[in-house]
Amino acid sequence: MGTGESDNGRRPRRERLGRRRGAVGLLAGAVGLVVLGTVFVVLPGVVVDHDLAGASVAPQDRLKAVNDVRTALLQVIGGLVVLVGAYATWRQLRISQDNLRLTQEGYITDRFSRAVDQLGSDKLDVRIGGFHALWRIAEQSARDREAVISIQAAYLRTHLPWPPRGPEQPAEDMPINDIAPLEARAPDAQVALTGLGVLCQHREQRWVNLSATDLRRADCDGLWLPEVNLDRVCMEAAGLYHANLTQTSLVSANLRHADLTTAILRRGRCVLTDLRGARLVETDLRNADFTDADLREANLRKADAEGTVFRRADLRLADLRGTDLSTADLDQAQLTGALASQLTRWPVSFDHAAAGVVVTEDPGPEVPPLLQPPGITTQHPPLRSMP
Repeated sequence: MGTGESDNGRRPRRERLGRRRGAVGLLAGAVGLVVLGTVFVVLPGVVVDHDLAGASVAPQDRLKAVNDVRTALLQVIGGLVVLVGAYATWRQLRISQDNLRLTQEGYITDRFSRAVDQLGSDKLDVRIGGFHALWRIAEQSARDREAVISIQAAYLRTHLPWPPRGPEQPAEDMPINDIAPLEARAPDAQVALTGLGVLCQHREQRWVNLSATDLRRADCDGLWLPEVNLDRVCMEAAGLYHANLTQTSLVSANLRHADLTTAILRRGRCVLTDLRGARLVETDLRNADFTDADLREANLRKADAEGTVFRRADLRLADLRGTDLSTADLDQAQLTGALASQLTRWPVSFDHAAAGVVVTEDPGPEVPPLLQPPGITTQHPPLRSMP
């Protein structure tokens, strides 16, 4: 009963409100007609009489002048209508674009959340699919690229710590020839590393942290890893052919048997780095710092070592044939048994013979990389310099 009375009370109010709105609409229409009548009927005559200033003209001339004023007014009003329409269209377009952007951002956020959830799955193929989804998101959305890079780096640090802490990781002292390539023993980690090395080519943040990570026999060929923190990382027998490691920090890293052929290591920090048996053929080492590094049995043939610091570095038994060391810092470097050729360039006044360097024939042009076996599957002989 009370509900019926309430509805009956509201109905007259709605009817009165509707009548008021109708009256207001009619009044607005009437005012508009009056304004238009004034503009097109009265105003042109007033303008013409004002311009004539009381001068006598023929009626047909006055009518023509009035019509000309009306035409001008019509053109002005038409132009205003066009401008208002153009503004309304532009405004509507902006609103549509904003709505589309919000919809796309919501869609990307949803995809991002689902991809991150996939990384926690216990199924390998689901985790790999999550990394590929994040990679796709980073390529489409520059705003999310840094977050994707951070997630990939964090995944590698936590799932492949060095020294090894999980039962799924090979033991720290396992011979490198007994360890499967990273793409075989941890395919999801290899996908994360590959995506990281591709996305870092267009990143904005300065440093990416991959320190203390187990990347033994990882495939990093051609990847971009500039200004990445790889301190204390283990990349033994990793493939880094033509990789970009500009200004990368590799302090106390393990790069034994790593293949850095034609890689870029300019201004890299390789202090205390273990590079025994590593391949640095035709590698760009300009202005890199190898202070106290272990480069025994390393292959540095035809490397560009302009301005490179080898202070107290161990270069015994290293292959330096064709290497440019003309501006390198070899202060207290150990060179006993290192190989050199007539194409090796030494610093001015440096006595390589007194340092124990063995001069031999230059090997000539290097073998094209395509004819060489992949670095991550190469069987590495034991190092003579192992303790």
